[in-house]
Amino acid sequence: MRKLGLRLIAATLFMLAAFFTKAQSKKFITVKGKDIIGADGKPFLMRGTNLGNWLVPEGYMFKFKNISSPRLINTAFSELMGPEETQAFWLKYLDVYITRADIHYLKSLGMNSIRIPFNYKLFTHEQYLGKSDPNHGFELLDKVIGWCKQEGLYVMLDMHCAPGGQTGDNIDDGYGYPFLFEDAASQQLTIDIWKRIAAHYQNETIVMGYDLLNEPIAHYFDVNHFNPLLEPLYKRITQGIRTVDKNHILFIGGAQWDSNFKPFSQPFDSKLVYTFHKYWTEPTVAVVQDYIDFRNKYNVPIYVGETGENKDEWVKTFREMLEKNNIGWHYWPYKKMDNTAGIMSFDKPAGYDAVIEYTEKPRSSFEEIRKAAPQDRARIKQAIYDVLNQAKFENCKPSTGYIQALGLDVKK
Repeated sequence: MRKLGLRLIAATLFMLAAFFTKAQSKKFITVKGKDIIGADGKPFLMRGTNLGNWLVPEGYMFKFKNISSPRLINTAFSELMGPEETQAFWLKYLDVYITRADIHYLKSLGMNSIRIPFNYKLFTHEQYLGKSDPNHGFELLDKVIGWCKQEGLYVMLDMHCAPGGQTGDNIDDGYGYPFLFEDAASQQLTIDIWKRIAAHYQNETIVMGYDLLNEPIAHYFDVNHFNPLLEPLYKRITQGIRTVDKNHILFIGGAQWDSNFKPFSQPFDSKLVYTFHKYWTEPTVAVVQDYIDFRNKYNVPIYVGETGENKDEWVKTFREMLEKNNIGWHYWPYKKMDNTAGIMSFDKPAGYDAVIEYTEKPRSSFEEIRKAAPQDRARIKQAIYDVLNQAKFENCKPSTGYIQALGLDVKK
């Protein structure tokens, strides 16, 4: 009996040792003081891009002026092709716009991470991009995250469009006002969706963290009213996430397009990174000094989640300044139609100007929609579908100067 007892103790100790070894082998990117720390225990400086226009189509990426959000683009396409055909288009679009080849290419350039903007609707029963399935977001993200894991490319998930709208402009796919901050149901839905996402990815080490709200509170609104509401909501979202996931970094964006850190007080979680966005400024340290001062005051990491869309010289100068000051970056965007101010470009389809022309006509009544309607719907449908072919990785062209300005290796 004594020998049997000793064997049982030994077996138990062996299983416990195996369990703790396995647990310790799961290395998450984390934070320590002012640094983001990689799985190897060394400082990790993010260098990558955003998969913009994939899960959140944007009008300007389609060369549209008057229809700028996913909802408005979908409406125009439905008027031109019908709702069923438009749903079919979006499902094909999701399959071809970002593929394994795109992810492999980004890694081959020397990037170490990407940021993936998404719309909350992908996790609800609301109709969005061809489906009304609350698991559609997981289907899409799981696929890309799987490719990223194979490549060793870290992933940040960015709620670009939150329930009710966190910004009050086209980028949140809302209704022109930051209703999120005044609507309790929208806030609860935001928390619930983040909890579902965090529970799903709680053990996934290639996911580095969650960007909770993209560019909240546009400057058009009463910032004295809205700004004080931002950090309390971040705290509630964080509390929800931490009930299921204590592993991942949480990225906290400032007010007024992720530019203003003044609404923030003492950090409220041990794994926070504060993120800002900068476009079309001088590429000097002066434009980021406030964020550096915030980092020094609270001993927390900072990072720029979006920048770019500029000339190669500016891209290079700003990138070098960021790296010199230990600020990681995700330049915007990866891929865009007829664009050299980005990593990849694809050609505008033949006949596509007719699509653009339609979107710029008055369409505020059914009479105006009838007057604006194209005579040849088959031709305009073909032009829309040709976007799918042009956007395929094999048909895209790298912007060599832009890639070199990012300090990356041109591979294609």
